[in-house]
Amino acid sequence: MSRGAGPGPDSDTADEAVRSTCDDASICKRFAVSCGYWKDPYIQYFVRQAKERKAPEINRGYYARVQGVNLLLNAFLRKTECNCQIINLGAGLDTTFWRLKDENLLPKKYFEVDFPAIVARKLYNIKSKPPLSKPIMETHSGDSLLLDAHSLDSARYSIIGADLRNLKDMEENLKKMSMDPQLPTLLVAECVLVYMTPEKSASLLQWATNMFSTAMFINYEQVNMMDRFGQIMVENLQRRQCNLAGVDACQSLQTQTERFLSSGWDSADAWNMMKVYSSLPQEDVMRIEKLEFLDEKELLEQLLLHYCISRATKDSLGLGLAGIMF
Repeated sequence: MSRGAGPGPDSDTADEAVRSTCDDASICKRFAVSCGYWKDPYIQYFVRQAKERKAPEINRGYYARVQGVNLLLNAFLRKTECNCQIINLGAGLDTTFWRLKDENLLPKKYFEVDFPAIVARKLYNIKSKPPLSKPIMETHSGDSLLLDAHSLDSARYSIIGADLRNLKDMEENLKKMSMDPQLPTLLVAECVLVYMTPEKSASLLQWATNMFSTAMFINYEQVNMMDRFGQIMVENLQRRQCNLAGVDACQSLQTQTERFLSSGWDSADAWNMMKVYSSLPQEDVMRIEKLEFLDEKELLEQLLLHYCISRATKDSLGLGLAGIMF
Protein backbone atom coordinates (compact mmCIF):
# COMPACT_ATOMS: atom_id res chain seq x y z
CA MET A 1 0.00 0.00 0.00
CA SER A 2 2.99 2.26 0.24
CA ARG A 3 5.66 2.86 -2.28
CA GLY A 4 7.78 5.59 -3.80
CA ALA A 5 7.69 8.95 -5.49
CA GLY A 6 10.45 10.25 -7.70
CA PRO A 7 13.53 12.02 -6.44
CA GLY A 8 13.51 15.81 -6.23
CA PRO A 9 13.03 18.65 -3.75
CA ASP A 10 9.44 17.65 -3.03
CA SER A 11 10.09 13.93 -2.78
CA ASP A 12 9.78 13.89 1.04
CA THR A 13 6.35 15.54 0.82
CA ALA A 14 5.37 13.20 -2.00
CA ASP A 15 6.54 10.14 -0.07
CA GLU A 16 4.60 11.32 2.98
CA ALA A 17 1.44 11.70 0.87
CA VAL A 18 1.96 8.19 -0.50
CA ARG A 19 2.43 6.80 3.01
CA SER A 20 -0.89 8.37 4.01
CA THR A 21 -2.66 6.19 1.40
CA CYS A 22 -1.74 3.22 3.62
CA ASP A 23 -3.97 4.65 6.38
CA ASP A 24 -6.80 5.39 3.95
CA ALA A 25 -6.85 1.81 2.65
CA SER A 26 -6.60 0.29 6.14
CA ILE A 27 -9.44 2.42 7.50
CA CYS A 28 -11.65 1.50 4.51
CA LYS A 29 -10.89 -2.20 5.00
CA ARG A 30 -11.60 -2.01 8.73
CA PHE A 31 -14.96 -0.36 8.04
CA ALA A 32 -15.95 -2.91 5.38
CA VAL A 33 -14.99 -5.76 7.74
CA SER A 34 -17.12 -4.22 10.52
CA CYS A 35 -20.07 -4.18 8.09
CA GLY A 36 -19.60 -7.91 7.41
CA TYR A 37 -18.17 -7.83 3.87
CA TRP A 38 -15.44 -10.33 4.79
CA LYS A 39 -13.84 -11.66 7.97
CA ASP A 40 -10.56 -10.24 9.24
CA PRO A 41 -10.17 -10.61 13.01
CA TYR A 42 -6.69 -8.98 12.89
CA ILE A 43 -7.25 -5.62 11.23
CA GLN A 44 -8.74 -4.20 14.46
CA TYR A 45 -5.27 -4.41 16.05
CA PHE A 46 -3.77 -2.12 13.41
CA VAL A 47 -6.39 0.53 12.78
CA ARG A 48 -9.25 2.15 14.70
CA GLN A 49 -12.80 2.05 13.45
CA ALA A 50 -13.58 4.92 11.07
CA LYS A 51 -15.51 7.80 12.60
CA GLU A 52 -17.69 8.25 9.53
CA ARG A 53 -19.43 5.69 7.34
CA LYS A 54 -17.87 4.73 4.04
CA ALA A 55 -20.08 4.73 0.94
CA PRO A 56 -21.48 1.30 -0.08
CA GLU A 57 -19.68 1.43 -3.44
CA ILE A 58 -16.36 1.94 -1.62
CA ASN A 59 -17.05 -1.09 0.59
CA ARG A 60 -17.96 -3.25 -2.42
CA GLY A 61 -14.86 -2.03 -4.24
CA TYR A 62 -12.62 -3.10 -1.36
CA TYR A 63 -14.50 -6.41 -1.13
CA ALA A 64 -13.75 -7.08 -4.83
CA ARG A 65 -10.10 -6.09 -4.35
CA VAL A 66 -9.51 -8.26 -1.28
CA GLN A 67 -11.38 -11.30 -2.62
CA GLY A 68 -9.83 -10.98 -6.09
CA VAL A 69 -6.24 -10.82 -4.82
CA ASN A 70 -6.90 -13.65 -2.33
CA LEU A 71 -8.35 -15.83 -5.09
CA LEU A 72 -5.14 -15.62 -7.15
CA LEU A 73 -2.90 -15.85 -4.09
CA ASN A 74 -4.63 -19.00 -2.83
CA ALA A 75 -4.49 -20.54 -6.32
CA PHE A 76 -0.71 -19.98 -6.39
CA LEU A 77 -0.35 -21.64 -2.98
CA ARG A 78 -2.33 -24.64 -4.21
CA LYS A 79 -0.29 -24.94 -7.42
CA THR A 80 2.96 -24.92 -5.43
CA GLU A 81 1.51 -26.95 -2.50
CA CYS A 82 2.78 -24.07 -0.28
CA ASN A 83 6.36 -24.96 -1.21
CA CYS A 84 7.00 -21.33 -2.13
CA GLN A 85 7.61 -17.84 -0.77
CA ILE A 86 5.48 -14.70 -0.95
CA ILE A 87 6.87 -11.17 -1.11
CA ASN A 88 4.30 -8.45 -0.45
CA LEU A 89 5.70 -5.19 -1.83
CA GLY A 90 4.40 -2.06 -0.12
CA ALA A 91 2.40 -4.25 2.26
CA GLY A 92 1.30 -1.51 4.63
CA LEU A 93 -0.83 -2.87 7.47
CA ASP A 94 -1.85 -5.97 5.52
CA THR A 95 -2.98 -9.00 7.58
CA THR A 96 -2.52 -11.81 5.02
CA PHE A 97 0.14 -13.63 7.05
CA TRP A 98 -2.32 -14.23 9.91
CA ARG A 99 -5.11 -15.30 7.54
CA LEU A 100 -2.85 -17.85 5.86
CA LYS A 101 -1.70 -19.23 9.21
CA ASP A 102 -5.33 -19.63 10.36
CA GLU A 103 -6.20 -21.41 7.10
CA ASN A 104 -3.11 -23.62 7.29
CA LEU A 105 -1.88 -22.17 3.98
CA LEU A 106 1.39 -20.53 5.00
CA PRO A 107 4.16 -20.59 2.39
CA LYS A 108 7.68 -21.58 3.48
CA LYS A 109 8.25 -17.89 4.15
CA TYR A 110 6.17 -14.72 3.91
CA PHE A 111 8.03 -11.42 3.38
CA GLU A 112 6.76 -7.85 3.53
CA VAL A 113 8.57 -4.71 2.37
CA ASP A 114 7.48 -1.14 3.02
CA PHE A 115 8.77 2.28 3.98
CA PRO A 116 10.64 2.15 7.35
CA ALA A 117 8.11 4.59 8.90
CA ILE A 118 5.19 2.27 8.11
CA VAL A 119 7.10 -0.85 9.15
CA ALA A 120 7.96 0.79 12.51
CA ARG A 121 4.24 1.33 13.18
CA LYS A 122 3.35 -2.21 12.17
CA LEU A 123 6.07 -3.71 14.38
CA TYR A 124 4.97 -1.59 17.34
CA ASN A 125 1.45 -3.05 17.02
CA ILE A 126 2.78 -6.59 16.65
CA LYS A 127 5.01 -6.22 19.73
CA SER A 128 2.27 -4.73 21.91
CA LYS A 129 -0.66 -6.98 20.88
CA PRO A 130 -0.49 -10.71 21.75
CA PRO A 131 -3.13 -11.75 19.14
CA LEU A 132 -0.58 -10.54 16.52
CA SER A 133 2.68 -11.68 18.12
CA LYS A 134 1.51 -15.11 19.31
CA PRO A 135 0.92 -16.59 15.81
CA ILE A 136 4.41 -15.42 14.77
CA MET A 137 5.96 -17.12 17.79
CA GLU A 138 3.95 -20.29 17.10
CA THR A 139 5.46 -20.55 13.61
CA HIS A 140 8.97 -19.71 14.78
CA SER A 141 11.63 -22.30 15.46
CA GLY A 142 15.35 -22.20 16.05
CA ASP A 143 17.31 -19.25 17.35
CA SER A 144 15.89 -16.15 18.94
CA LEU A 145 13.62 -14.06 16.80
CA LEU A 146 15.07 -10.85 15.35
CA LEU A 147 12.95 -7.82 16.05
CA ASP A 148 14.15 -4.22 15.97
CA ALA A 149 12.62 -0.84 15.11
CA HIS A 150 12.50 -1.44 11.35
CA SER A 151 12.59 -5.19 10.80
CA LEU A 152 11.29 -8.54 11.95
CA ASP A 153 12.82 -11.87 11.02
CA SER A 154 11.22 -15.09 12.18
CA ALA A 155 11.18 -18.58 10.68
CA ARG A 156 8.08 -18.01 8.53
CA TYR A 157 7.50 -14.23 8.51
CA SER A 158 9.82 -11.30 7.81
CA ILE A 159 9.11 -7.58 7.59
CA ILE A 160 11.67 -5.25 6.04
CA GLY A 161 11.79 -1.47 6.13
CA ALA A 162 13.13 -0.48 2.71
CA ASP A 163 12.45 1.73 -0.30
CA LEU A 164 11.32 -0.22 -3.38
CA ARG A 165 13.25 2.25 -5.54
CA ASN A 166 16.52 1.08 -3.96
CA LEU A 167 16.64 -2.48 -5.30
CA LYS A 168 20.20 -3.22 -4.12
CA ASP A 169 19.30 -2.41 -0.52
CA MET A 170 16.01 -4.31 -0.69
CA GLU A 171 17.64 -7.41 -2.21
CA GLU A 172 20.37 -7.39 0.42
CA ASN A 173 17.79 -7.28 3.22
CA LEU A 174 15.64 -10.02 1.68
CA LYS A 175 18.65 -12.33 1.25
CA LYS A 176 19.73 -11.63 4.81
CA MET A 177 16.32 -12.92 5.87
CA SER A 178 16.64 -16.13 3.84
CA MET A 179 14.84 -15.27 0.61
CA ASP A 180 15.49 -18.20 -1.73
CA PRO A 181 15.69 -17.30 -5.47
CA GLN A 182 15.19 -20.99 -6.34
CA LEU A 183 11.77 -21.24 -4.67
CA PRO A 184 8.59 -20.51 -6.62
CA THR A 185 7.85 -16.89 -5.64
CA LEU A 186 4.67 -14.84 -5.58
CA LEU A 187 5.08 -11.07 -5.58
CA VAL A 188 2.08 -8.92 -4.66
CA ALA A 189 1.72 -5.15 -5.14
CA GLU A 190 -1.51 -3.28 -4.41
CA CYS A 191 -1.61 0.39 -5.47
CA VAL A 192 2.18 0.49 -5.35
CA LEU A 193 3.66 0.71 -8.86
CA VAL A 194 1.41 3.65 -9.76
CA TYR A 195 3.28 5.84 -7.25
CA MET A 196 6.66 5.03 -8.83
CA THR A 197 8.04 6.53 -12.04
CA PRO A 198 7.73 4.14 -15.03
CA GLU A 199 11.54 3.70 -14.99
CA LYS A 200 11.58 2.69 -11.31
CA SER A 201 8.63 0.28 -11.59
CA ALA A 202 10.11 -1.27 -14.75
CA SER A 203 13.39 -1.81 -12.84
CA LEU A 204 11.45 -3.51 -10.04
CA LEU A 205 9.61 -5.83 -12.46
CA GLN A 206 12.89 -6.57 -14.27
CA TRP A 207 14.62 -7.29 -10.96
CA ALA A 208 11.89 -9.80 -10.06
CA THR A 209 12.03 -11.66 -13.36
CA ASN A 210 15.86 -11.79 -13.20
CA MET A 211 15.86 -12.95 -9.59
CA PHE A 212 13.33 -15.80 -9.74
CA SER A 213 13.07 -18.56 -12.34
CA THR A 214 9.53 -19.50 -11.30
CA ALA A 215 7.36 -16.59 -10.25
CA MET A 216 3.99 -14.89 -10.40
CA PHE A 217 3.26 -11.20 -9.90
CA ILE A 218 -0.16 -9.91 -8.80
CA ASN A 219 -0.66 -6.19 -9.34
CA TYR A 220 -3.78 -4.26 -8.26
CA GLU A 221 -4.14 -0.64 -9.31
CA GLN A 222 -5.87 1.93 -11.49
CA VAL A 223 -6.76 1.48 -15.18
CA ASN A 224 -8.60 3.49 -17.88
CA MET A 225 -7.13 6.65 -16.40
CA MET A 226 -7.32 8.69 -19.61
CA ASP A 227 -11.10 9.27 -19.50
CA ARG A 228 -12.88 12.00 -17.52
CA PHE A 229 -13.52 9.81 -14.47
CA GLY A 230 -9.84 8.80 -14.41
CA GLN A 231 -8.71 12.41 -14.73
CA ILE A 232 -10.87 13.41 -11.74
CA MET A 233 -9.26 10.61 -9.69
CA VAL A 234 -5.81 11.92 -10.62
CA GLU A 235 -6.78 15.52 -9.76
CA ASN A 236 -8.24 14.49 -6.38
CA LEU A 237 -4.99 12.76 -5.45
CA GLN A 238 -2.88 15.65 -6.70
CA ARG A 239 -4.81 17.98 -4.40
CA ARG A 240 -3.45 15.85 -1.55
CA GLN A 241 0.06 16.22 -3.05
CA CYS A 242 -0.14 12.58 -4.07
CA ASN A 243 1.22 12.35 -7.59
CA LEU A 244 0.50 9.23 -9.66
CA ALA A 245 3.98 9.14 -11.18
CA GLY A 246 3.29 5.83 -12.95
CA VAL A 247 -0.12 6.65 -14.41
CA ASP A 248 1.07 6.07 -18.01
CA ALA A 249 1.00 2.30 -17.43
CA CYS A 250 -2.62 2.66 -16.24
CA GLN A 251 -4.07 3.79 -19.58
CA SER A 252 -5.62 0.42 -20.44
CA LEU A 253 -5.54 -3.29 -19.67
CA GLN A 254 -3.12 -3.57 -22.60
CA THR A 255 -0.63 -1.08 -21.14
CA GLN A 256 -0.88 -2.97 -17.83
CA THR A 257 0.09 -6.28 -19.46
CA GLU A 258 2.71 -4.73 -21.74
CA ARG A 259 4.70 -3.40 -18.79
CA PHE A 260 5.27 -7.01 -17.64
CA LEU A 261 6.02 -8.46 -21.07
CA SER A 262 8.56 -5.72 -21.82
CA SER A 263 10.22 -6.39 -18.43
CA GLY A 264 10.90 -10.04 -19.29
CA TRP A 265 7.85 -11.86 -17.94
CA ASP A 266 6.62 -14.78 -20.08
CA SER A 267 2.88 -14.21 -19.83
CA ALA A 268 0.59 -11.47 -18.55
CA ASP A 269 -3.16 -10.90 -18.28
CA ALA A 270 -5.27 -8.10 -16.80
CA TRP A 271 -8.92 -7.87 -15.78
CA ASN A 272 -10.90 -4.79 -14.78
CA MET A 273 -12.61 -5.09 -11.42
CA MET A 274 -16.09 -5.36 -13.01
CA LYS A 275 -14.90 -8.62 -14.54
CA VAL A 276 -13.32 -9.71 -11.25
CA TYR A 277 -16.48 -8.84 -9.29
CA SER A 278 -18.63 -10.94 -11.64
CA SER A 279 -16.13 -13.84 -11.40
CA LEU A 280 -16.20 -14.08 -7.58
CA PRO A 281 -18.35 -16.82 -5.96
CA GLN A 282 -21.82 -15.46 -6.71
CA GLU A 283 -23.39 -16.82 -3.54
CA ASP A 284 -21.07 -14.62 -1.49
CA VAL A 285 -21.60 -11.63 -3.81
CA MET A 286 -25.36 -11.98 -3.26
CA ARG A 287 -24.74 -12.07 0.50
CA ILE A 288 -22.70 -8.85 0.54
CA GLU A 289 -25.10 -7.05 -1.79
CA LYS A 290 -27.75 -7.43 0.91
CA LEU A 291 -25.58 -5.74 3.55
CA GLU A 292 -26.18 -2.20 2.34
CA PHE A 293 -28.57 -0.61 -0.10
CA LEU A 294 -26.71 0.75 -3.12
CA ASP A 295 -28.58 3.59 -4.70
CA GLU A 296 -26.17 4.43 -7.53
CA LYS A 297 -25.19 1.18 -9.28
CA GLU A 298 -23.55 3.27 -12.05
CA LEU A 299 -21.12 4.74 -9.53
CA LEU A 300 -19.96 1.28 -8.46
CA GLU A 301 -19.53 0.28 -12.11
CA GLN A 302 -17.51 3.44 -12.85
CA LEU A 303 -15.28 2.69 -9.87
CA LEU A 304 -14.77 -0.97 -10.80
CA LEU A 305 -13.97 -0.08 -14.41
CA HIS A 306 -11.13 2.15 -13.21
CA TYR A 307 -9.25 -0.50 -11.22
CA CYS A 308 -7.80 -3.79 -12.36
CA ILE A 309 -5.85 -6.85 -11.31
CA SER A 310 -3.03 -7.99 -13.55
CA ARG A 311 -1.15 -11.26 -13.26
CA ALA A 312 2.22 -12.06 -14.83
CA THR A 313 4.12 -15.36 -14.73
CA LYS A 314 7.34 -17.10 -15.58
CA ASP A 315 7.23 -20.82 -15.04
CA SER A 316 10.50 -22.76 -15.42
CA LEU A 317 9.07 -25.63 -13.33
CA GLY A 318 5.99 -26.01 -15.54
CA LEU A 319 3.53 -25.61 -12.65
CA GLY A 320 0.83 -24.16 -14.92
CA LEU A 321 0.97 -20.68 -13.37
CA ALA A 322 -0.29 -18.99 -16.57
CA GLY A 323 -3.53 -20.96 -16.07
CA ILE A 324 -4.27 -19.08 -12.84
CA MET A 325 -6.97 -16.57 -13.75
CA PHE A 326 -10.52 -15.44 -13.05
